[in-house]
Amino acid sequence: MLETSEILQTIHMIQEQHFDIRTITLGINLLDCRRDNDAATAECVYDKIRRLASHLVPVGNALENELGVPIVNKRLSVTPVSMISGTDPMRIAIALDAAAGDVGVNLIGGYGALMHKGSTNAENTLLESMPEVFAKTQRLCGSVNVASTRSGINMDAVRRMGHIIKQTAELTAAQDGFGCAKLVVFANAVEDNPFMAGAFHGVGEPECVVNVGVSGPGVVQRALETVRGKPFDVVAETIKRTAFKITRVGELVAQEAAKRLGVPYGIVDLSLAPTPARGDSVAYILKEMGLEMAGAPGTTAALAMLNDMVKKGGVMASSHVGGLSGAFIPVSEDIGMIEAAEANCLTIEKLEAMTCVCSVGLDMIAIPGDTSANTIAGIIADEVAIGMVNNKTTAVRIIPAVGKGYGDSINFGGLFGYAPIMKVNTFSNDAFIERGGRIPAPLHSLRN
Repeated sequence: MLETSEILQTIHMIQEQHFDIRTITLGINLLDCRRDNDAATAECVYDKIRRLASHLVPVGNALENELGVPIVNKRLSVTPVSMISGTDPMRIAIALDAAAGDVGVNLIGGYGALMHKGSTNAENTLLESMPEVFAKTQRLCGSVNVASTRSGINMDAVRRMGHIIKQTAELTAAQDGFGCAKLVVFANAVEDNPFMAGAFHGVGEPECVVNVGVSGPGVVQRALETVRGKPFDVVAETIKRTAFKITRVGELVAQEAAKRLGVPYGIVDLSLAPTPARGDSVAYILKEMGLEMAGAPGTTAALAMLNDMVKKGGVMASSHVGGLSGAFIPVSEDIGMIEAAEANCLTIEKLEAMTCVCSVGLDMIAIPGDTSANTIAGIIADEVAIGMVNNKTTAVRIIPAVGKGYGDSINFGGLFGYAPIMKVNTFSNDAFIERGGRIPAPLHSLRN
């Protein structure tokens, strides 16, 4: 039973420590919208979203006012579009973007495909449309799952995604490659993730469901300030207790939003998702633990403990913790990560090591615009291999900055932030990437 007193305990977190409900995401199943052609499918998609999501923003705003808890984003996720599209998925993309605008949500996710073992004709067509889609739409996001622990890595899909990311960056070069910020490449993608750009409504989900994403890096940082110099046992317990408290707020918001919308409550995703605001940084949590900057020796160990304690605190607070729950390390969206990258304390290779122990992966990283498609594919392959072998979700959201190089920066503003362009290893991997085929699943995938 949730008590109002639990919300009152968080007032100072909201006022001073950047605590917020990062997103209420309404997932919608679109499988019943498939028609004989994409034009008819798009019309059905538009109508269904308008019908089911019309109250999401008003409900979110009402809860924000009544509870005094900031709800930063109201978002939608839909069935991977490749499952309902045919030869002209652009029609569906336009319908999704228009419906999202009409109901007033910030973003809508699901323009993607599940290709960890192979691809269908519809998936191939959808992939080819992605650069143009992300250049022409405003709110639409997408993802492609190219690997899983059970199936291995689809290296044909990895290679193609390197080219698609390059093309997307070129088509949105005037916006510093912003189209790439709306595209994620996954291993072991989860079906109930409320965070963008990788949210989609999985086939195992209900017809319609509410998932809530909670964030509070600043809250954790402030809590750790009270235990400076204490052993890691004390640090771990402090993080766990703090995570418990903020997850309880997410639980209340999720339950109340589901009740008012008349749909099931799915999960609370407790993720320390930073913003560019000072005091809302995962990197600053690591500094509070005793590191001069994120990337210094000991960073991976500190992040491993942080991620684990966030999960432990979350599962104590809610019976339905899901999504990606843990700590995010997007470079452009975290002021501490930005500072560490600018000081060359944080490199792509160190970030890759950090992704072994935290949520998601190489996120919102700007690289030189002349980086080859195969090099990008190699970065993707390395990251999804971590996910495959460790039976965890990993992802790559990388942005080639056309016309820019190391030492320059890109700036998207808002929650997407800005990023220094990081160095990339330029030694050739062409012969490796051009092999194609599949990297087999690891031995421990045989669990039956």
